[in-house]
Amino acid sequence: MGYGPMWDAKKKNEVREPDDKGEYWRCTLIEVETRLRVGRGIGQNETEAAIQLWRGVRRVTGMAIPPPLVSDGWGGHREALVEVFGQVPAYRGHGRPPSKKHPQADWLYLQMVKQRDHGRVIDTQARLIYGTPQQAHALLDQHTAYVERTNLTSRHMNGRLVRKTLGFSKRVEMLRAASAWEDVVYNLARSVKTLRLEVNDGQRRWMPRSPAMVAGLTDHIWTIRDLLWFVPTPTNRL
Repeated sequence: MGYGPMWDAKKKNEVREPDDKGEYWRCTLIEVETRLRVGRGIGQNETEAAIQLWRGVRRVTGMAIPPPLVSDGWGGHREALVEVFGQVPAYRGHGRPPSKKHPQADWLYLQMVKQRDHGRVIDTQARLIYGTPQQAHALLDQHTAYVERTNLTSRHMNGRLVRKTLGFSKRVEMLRAASAWEDVVYNLARSVKTLRLEVNDGQRRWMPRSPAMVAGLTDHIWTIRDLLWFVPTPTNRL
């Protein structure tokens, strides 16, 4: 599996603004094989957004270690992974007891750092953050193409993410709500051409599929009416 982030701004500013104003970062996590959006974080800097994302993923999945991860070179994930999944080393009986979380030996995280010349990408270099080169080669695709395509899709689906317009969110809670609705529609109600399945059943050659269908979460593409009328319970399924 490979995952990657998507940001709705390119400002590396770690200074926190008041909660009711300023620029916000959005970080999106996708599963490469299914294109399913499995996590989202929104914060006033990239580290805060990544921490929110991984806390949500851990809360929903219960995973004890992060999945294999590929991201661009903007950062945020290194600190977030340690904050959410890191562990304090055991006390060895000498000196002050440790209190700072550390990364674990079984993590795998690769950054794809783009080299630009006058705004154009001329090269990409792989920077291994956690894990071994052998693990990265075997388990990860060394690119961020899928998540960057999700970035473009988000800007088409969610007007609040379009650059250089007056359609941006005036309140962060509305940005969170719009982003949650966008992800639900993307996962359940939108077919992805590259995920279609060849069936040749006499009536059609291809069966369209949504990311949720490929992930085994549902057996059909939902309509907007289905989404609006759906009431989740502990027993029903998608």
